[in-house]
Amino acid sequence: MTNSLKIHDVIVLNSRHHGKRMLADARYIPDGKKKPIILFIHGFKGFKDWGHFNVLASEMARAGYVFVKFNLSHNGTTPEHPVDFVDLDAFSENNFSIELDDAGTVIDYLFSKECIIPASEMDTDHLFLMGHSRGGGLALLKTAEDSRVKAVATWAAVADFNRWTKSVLNEWQREGVTHILNGRTGQEMPMKYQIVEDLEKNQDRLSISKAVGSLLRPVLVVHGTEDETVSTSDAEKIHDLAKESALLLIDKANHVFGASHPYERDQLPDHAQLAFNRTLDFFESLKNL
Repeated sequence: MTNSLKIHDVIVLNSRHHGKRMLADARYIPDGKKKPIILFIHGFKGFKDWGHFNVLASEMARAGYVFVKFNLSHNGTTPEHPVDFVDLDAFSENNFSIELDDAGTVIDYLFSKECIIPASEMDTDHLFLMGHSRGGGLALLKTAEDSRVKAVATWAAVADFNRWTKSVLNEWQREGVTHILNGRTGQEMPMKYQIVEDLEKNQDRLSISKAVGSLLRPVLVVHGTEDETVSTSDAEKIHDLAKESALLLIDKANHVFGASHPYERDQLPDHAQLAFNRTLDFFESLKNL
């Protein structure tokens, strides 16, 4: 037995869509005791190793959890290039149904005999989801549709995937593709109109409002008051719709809670630390239920 942190860096899973592969990692203290699992979902133009996510993973693992995060199959990265957007064709084919199915694929893996994490280390009766930004919306949807998930915590989550104006949608439909500037890399990232068509075709499954309103499991909503990307009104909407929820608004926190990429520190930014503390308290209150 050891108290040192165990990191499984390379877990490659196959998406149900387009044969794309997903890279995942897991962190935990291998002490032979079953620990609750936290599955983390990154956001739009994000990836599992963005900014402070590795610090977050390690801190949650040291607190007594198995923390798992993964790259969505069509986020533009590849297993060979996990932090670079080298597959823009995949990015252009991404949609919300694919991302939701990706989360299901990882959950299925955690419950399978093929899982690299020993069963003696995982308490699969206590699986929690956590997501940032668009990943928070996905986490809410997956919690609502998968009874194996017992609770969900969101950081800066969206309350609705349809965030485009009518004029943008009209031009996008005419052209068939639009391009989103990645301010960090300078890349013009293509998005095909099919993502809108997928959202319209699968309204029942992809409605965050409907999912949250029907959710009978605990929800924690964390948001910054100076979020420049997603309004606090999204957090308040999720909180109001959920039957069992808690809301933390962090004063002056931005969309990424003070982090950036790359992130060189071994401690969380102050605002992220506040978010972490409340999230840990939330999961701790549920681990013995």
